[in-house]
Amino acid sequence: MNFSELGLNPALQRTVASMGLATPTPIQTQAIPAVLQGRDVWACAPTGSGKTLAYALPLVQLVGQTPRQTNFRRPIRCLVLVPTRELAVQVGQVLQHATDAMGLKLAVVHGGVSINPQMMALRGGADMVVATTGRLLDLVAHNALRLSDVQHLVLDEADRLLELGFADELQAVLALLPAPRQTLLFSATFADDLSVWAHQGLRDPLRMRSDAIEVLDAPDIAQSAIAVDEKKRTALLRHLITTQGWQRVLVFVATRYACAHLASKLCTAGVRASALHGDMSQGGRQAALQDFKDNRIDVLVTTDLASRGIDIALLPVVVNYDLPRSADDYTHRIGRTARAGAQGQAVSFVSAHALAHWRLIQKRAQVQMPLEVVPGFEPTDEPVPAPGVGGIKGKRPSKKDKLRAASLQSES
Repeated sequence: MNFSELGLNPALQRTVASMGLATPTPIQTQAIPAVLQGRDVWACAPTGSGKTLAYALPLVQLVGQTPRQTNFRRPIRCLVLVPTRELAVQVGQVLQHATDAMGLKLAVVHGGVSINPQMMALRGGADMVVATTGRLLDLVAHNALRLSDVQHLVLDEADRLLELGFADELQAVLALLPAPRQTLLFSATFADDLSVWAHQGLRDPLRMRSDAIEVLDAPDIAQSAIAVDEKKRTALLRHLITTQGWQRVLVFVATRYACAHLASKLCTAGVRASALHGDMSQGGRQAALQDFKDNRIDVLVTTDLASRGIDIALLPVVVNYDLPRSADDYTHRIGRTARAGAQGQAVSFVSAHALAHWRLIQKRAQVQMPLEVVPGFEPTDEPVPAPGVGGIKGKRPSKKDKLRAASLQSES
């Protein structure tokens, strides 16, 4: 099947061709006709499977073929909500190709930068808006836009938008939207809270889950785990970069402090590295990400800020320097590699202290891999006994979870 068979108009078919895309992915094949029919969609597909274009192309066509009610302003007819600034920028870049082809005005708004240029950009309205929830509510409060004309709503990384710290803002936005409307939920994983919300907020949705996607299109990721003492992880990382010939590596750590500290240590050792975390300015964050994409640095050390939706073409290696909090976070982290049919590698460092937690992640992620040992880095620390309760993140948020969620909200 090709894009012309999915019901896209000639202008969008030319747009897709100019992007070098000839064949739609399975999620695009299923979603595009359904969205064009006006159906609600609840889609769960692997990272890198083309989810953004799966909703962007048909929505641009729907908005473009519906006349505006007035020639004096552009009412916002399509709203795309995302959890982070980086994802807002990335989705905006994908949508821009399609909106330009249809003569539509697109606005991308997010925090971390001055609100004034965004207010100026919204003068006269916009046909489509990509936004983080916090900045969107700020713009509504400044009377820079109104949401009463929205006909199409997208929740991208929907499970993250319903997490603690985002849920209240999301509900505030939803209260400003008209009903009925077309609602699309897209994510790589679905939490229980999202399932409840989907049954309440969607109208007879077409459900597309990862188990409905062809196995051949699952990410080709070689996963491995290495047992190593905590104090030897930095030396091991440098050793692997050198001996394995890794050209670009995305390294995940647990905290902002660890992010800056590890990047600094790597730079001191002669490795071209940079940090990416929420305490950086928006300009600094975008510069670090762009330097990594453009091969000006070899290692980008980041928090879970970069685990959702960020598309880095042909990224060969992801390293879990610190293990993620949950199995879902593990899935999102390693999903930064092996995108769009490419091959990738994911390596997790497992210390004695984190061994019990690693076993739980494997169980819930339904993966099994033996712990490897790299010569010269044999672990000597004794394993820590597993606690009777606790461990991997559960349904009830702890105090640490709440603080972490508040921190993530500030990054949007």
